Amino acid sequence: MKLIKLFSGFMVLAVLLSGCGASGQSGESTKTETVTAKTTEGESSRVIEHAMGTTEIKGTPLRVVTLFQGATDSALLLGVTPLGAVESWAEKPVYEYLRGQMDGVVNLGIETQPNLEEIIALKPDLIIASKVRHEKIYSQLNEIAPTVMVKEVYQWKDTLNICAKALNKEEKAEEFFAKWDEKTAYFKEKAADKIKDTKVAVIDFRADHARIVYTGFAATVLDDMGIERPESHKKEEWGVMLQSEEAIPQMEADLIFDQTNLNEAENVTNRDKWTSNPLWSNLTAVKNNQVYPVNSVFWNSGGGPQAAMHMLEEVYEFYGIE
Repeated sequence: MKLIKLFSGFMVLAVLLSGCGASGQSGESTKTETVTAKTTEGESSRVIEHAMGTTEIKGTPLRVVTLFQGATDSALLLGVTPLGAVESWAEKPVYEYLRGQMDGVVNLGIETQPNLEEIIALKPDLIIASKVRHEKIYSQLNEIAPTVMVKEVYQWKDTLNICAKALNKEEKAEEFFAKWDEKTAYFKEKAADKIKDTKVAVIDFRADHARIVYTGFAATVLDDMGIERPESHKKEEWGVMLQSEEAIPQMEADLIFDQTNLNEAENVTNRDKWTSNPLWSNLTAVKNNQVYPVNSVFWNSGGGPQAAMHMLEEVYEFYGIE
């Protein structure tokens, strides 16, 4: 009866999901997920608190489905290849940095509208999703398999933590975080003189506007590295949306990281137009040749710990830290 209900509701769900826009740059942090252990009839189980409530998971899941980029990245880091995963935002269907780890993984469609029929067919024993993308279908997903959700897709540490708890791989997550803390501390020590009293802007050109990004995935990494952004760049929940070239002076900073997705031709065209404006040439970072194009997958859309580590390594390189 559950499957009949799922199939009959599929078209309605698709419409609902299409209205759920990407909001990976919300400034609100997810609550900390917690886990308790107990034993049920001799089988180890864990009750996980997550963005949609609590979910009991028995044993170690083997048939896992991931419904957002950071969950896929995290599962792979933990040594778990998902049976199915949503396709990437760029470099489709799978980000290049993950391709060697994704052999045989079923494409479940786009992140905001995953293919429920395919998920059912895979018979998963765990689904990892996000409230910001999948809140409206949580009950349907939970009927298919135990489902845990993070609140925000850009909070990659929360994603890794909940994946580790759900997959029974907490030791591997702890190993990664130890390495992360070591590398960020080393950077702050070696780059202290370079980052002191220096403000950095993260910008992103889209087809019809430009953005100054203050919070979001890249910000979580920069914060850990001790790299500050101008307070003036925090105009909205996630940053500043610039509608016209006259607003270019708002990008003022000592150094600019440009995370524009170059896979979209319209983004490139708009960036070329804006950066040809004389106002662009007046920016301090431009005058001092301190504008660095960066990998948009690592800085924005990858959303997981592996992407974060790649981003950290890029920042090491930009600052000349070995």
